[in-house]
Amino acid sequence: SILALWYFVIIVFKVPDYIAPAPHEVLKVVIDQFDLLVANTIPTLQESVLGFLLGNGVAILIAIMFVHNMTVSRMYYPIAILANTIPIIAISPILVLIFGLGMAPKIVISAIICFFPTLVNMIRGFNSISHSELELMRILSANKREVFWKLRMQRSLPFLFSALRIASTTCVIGAIVGEWIGSNLGLGALIIQATFNYRSGLLYAAILGASLLAITLFAIVVLLEKKFLRWTH
Repeated sequence: SILALWYFVIIVFKVPDYIAPAPHEVLKVVIDQFDLLVANTIPTLQESVLGFLLGNGVAILIAIMFVHNMTVSRMYYPIAILANTIPIIAISPILVLIFGLGMAPKIVISAIICFFPTLVNMIRGFNSISHSELELMRILSANKREVFWKLRMQRSLPFLFSALRIASTTCVIGAIVGEWIGSNLGLGALIIQATFNYRSGLLYAAILGASLLAITLFAIVVLLEKKFLRWTH
C-alpha cells in the first residue's frame, strides 16, 4: 500500500521530518489542526465549484455557437487554441491585478483551466452525428432546434462528461494556483505558509485536503454521469 511504501522510504532513506513526516504525524496534524484545515478548505471549494460552473458553462455556449456558425468557428477557434498555450501561472498575476485579491481571480483562473477541454469535447460531440442521422431528421421534418436537442445534444453528453471528469480535478488546481499568487485563505495559501514556516506536517495535511477535495468533485461528476447516461452503461 501507499502508507507502507511511505514508511519504508522514510525509514530506509532516513528522510528528515521537515521533508517528509511519517503518516501518523500527518494524521496527528489533521486532528489537531482540523478547524484550520476546514476554514481553508471552504474558500478553495467555493472557488473550485464556481470556476467549474463558469468555465464549463461558457465552453458549452461557445461550442454551440461554433457548431451553428462555421464562419465564427473558423475565425475564433484558432484563437481559443492559441490562448490555451499560455501557461496559467503566467496569466494568474495579470488576473490578480485586474480583479484584486478576492475570490474573483481564483474563480477566473479555475474557469480558464476548465474551459478548453470542455470546448474541444463539446465540439467533437456535436459533430459526431452521421449524415444518415441528419438525413433521417430531415425526412421527419425536424427543425434546427429539434436536431440540436434530440440529436446533437444527446450525442454530445458522453463527450461532455469526459471533459467534466477532467475539469472536476483541474478546477481545484486552478483555485490553488490562484491562491498561491495572492491570498491569505485557502488550501493554496496554507500550503505556501506551511512551506515557508517549515511546518511539513501541516503542508502534507493541506496537500491531502486538496487531493480529497478533487476526488470528491470527481466522484460527484461520476455519479451524475451514471444518472444521466444510464443508456451507456
